[in-house]
Amino acid sequence: MTNLLRQAVEAVSRLPPESQEKIARVMLTLAGEGEAEDIDPDHLADVMEGLAQAHRGEFATDAEIAAAFRLFGA
Repeated sequence: MTNLLRQAVEAVSRLPPESQEKIARVMLTLAGEGEAEDIDPDHLADVMEGLAQAHRGEFATDAEIAAAFRLFGA
């Protein structure tokens, strides 16, 4: 295990159990050992638009990402 992964696991271990479960499912999916979760039908249009934007190479700028993180106090 790399130091970065160890650090991430330690950080996640301090989160509430529900958050830990969500992150664990994502990790397993990324590792090819889990199943992708269904998309809430209410969010499907937004997900499809995001995928279309990625396909077109339309990504947020560093400044836009920094502004978004500031909204959440990060």
